[in-house]
Amino acid sequence: MISSLTAAWTRVFALIGRISMYRLVVWALVALAAIAFVESFFGVLAPTPWELLAAWAVLGLACVAVDALAHRLLGKAWRWESTLITVLILLFVLRPTLDPLGLVGLAVAGAVASASKYVLAWQGRHIFNPAAVGATFLTVLSVWVPELGASAWWVGSPYLAAPVIVAGFLVLFRTEKLRVVLVFLVIAVAVAFFRTASQYQTAGLAFDAGTVFWQLLWSSPFLFLGVFMLSEPLTLPPRRWQQFVVAAIVGVLAGWPIDVGGVSLGQERALLIGNLVAFVFAFRSAVRLTLVERVALTPTVRELVFHARRGFRFSAGQYLELEVAHAHADARGTRREFSIVSAPEELPTVRIALREGSQSSYKKALARVEPGQSLPVTGVWGDFVLPSKPTSPVLMVAAGIGVTPFVSQLRHLRLSSDDRDVVFVYVASGAEELAFRDELEASGVPVIVFTRDEPTDLPPRWRWARGVRLDAEGLLQVVPDIAERHAYISGPPGLISELAPALERARSITTDAFSGY
Repeated sequence: MISSLTAAWTRVFALIGRISMYRLVVWALVALAAIAFVESFFGVLAPTPWELLAAWAVLGLACVAVDALAHRLLGKAWRWESTLITVLILLFVLRPTLDPLGLVGLAVAGAVASASKYVLAWQGRHIFNPAAVGATFLTVLSVWVPELGASAWWVGSPYLAAPVIVAGFLVLFRTEKLRVVLVFLVIAVAVAFFRTASQYQTAGLAFDAGTVFWQLLWSSPFLFLGVFMLSEPLTLPPRRWQQFVVAAIVGVLAGWPIDVGGVSLGQERALLIGNLVAFVFAFRSAVRLTLVERVALTPTVRELVFHARRGFRFSAGQYLELEVAHAHADARGTRREFSIVSAPEELPTVRIALREGSQSSYKKALARVEPGQSLPVTGVWGDFVLPSKPTSPVLMVAAGIGVTPFVSQLRHLRLSSDDRDVVFVYVASGAEELAFRDELEASGVPVIVFTRDEPTDLPPRWRWARGVRLDAEGLLQVVPDIAERHAYISGPPGLISELAPALERARSITTDAFSGY
């Protein structure tokens, strides 16, 4: 039963992995909007069906108009997924209406939200969540012109809680931000609970803890705010501990809004403060890289060498998101994540590697990029980094192109003269696909190779796992001291699942799963 569930989740992960995170968010929001539209006919939601349609049309026209203007005047690439995400988030955050002035307010919020992506931006990435900017602008404006409306967060309804949870889980599973959002939810609900309890006590009213708790969880905007706004990759810092800090700050402010004049620092305003903290953490992450050359490493693996134009910081083992704008993008969009192959000590040279073979629109566009052309990096993320304690023994397990983050780490250890106890397990389809042999040999770590055919001329301290099957039992056979090591594995979800019983014996497990490019 457990193995069947594991296999099912592996297939789900692989399926979701073929869709860009931005397009997955679009589909999730579209599904949620469709559910809300149907439910509105039964009168269980605040807006009517016609108010929803009118709000969607006005917000869509406003956002499209601004994005089209930016595309024409500023030469900015038009990302329709970004436009649609902004429209749909504002649809759930603002108050749908048929009132003419209210519709004007929606148009203003949509225009400001889209404009913020270009005006409030730094080195190719926007600083604030666009929908939060638009909603905040309208809310502040409503202090003087109440007829324009303000943020209403009608999505915080028990009738939408289940759809938000289901759609949100798929999104967070794809973006690997589930723990970050859970931290936000726990803190926001806990703070709001104590705030409500204190208000009841001050007013001398009876306090039903169970009722209040479930109302805060199911009837508040916390679920939607966390899943679809806080988790936006472009406005999160690169390291998980930094993301937890931002989640905690937003959770406290959303749970106990602080009044500033006629506006409180709750919900989307809390998110803007969190975005500002995240920007401080990731101040120098977004840059442009200029392609220098392509290097063939194996029959199917190519290394791309770039030069970073501006200050660029990363830790060995992290990944970057590279954008290649092109027409007629497929379902995975115009951005991809690549582990950085080079070490921080090699800057301003930045290297990535990819496997050829797929016919995705992205790879075709990337293949057309000529040396001298520059591409935007929208951010650097990841916690696939070595233990801070240099005496901690480490096990590295790499499958195919999953070798890339380890190459960065081993280069870093060699260049920084950091001598660590490392055992490297290298899995490849064939001996000819063992990429980065020179770099791995230069590191001096012992390497255990799993390939169908026996490699020739293996370097010293390398050995072929002759006759050993690559499964949990086989891994324990070639690495008998796994219980003393911190295990790192980079490869497809199926391999991680297969080796899980052995990896669970390690002192810790850090995974870097991928489903292909």
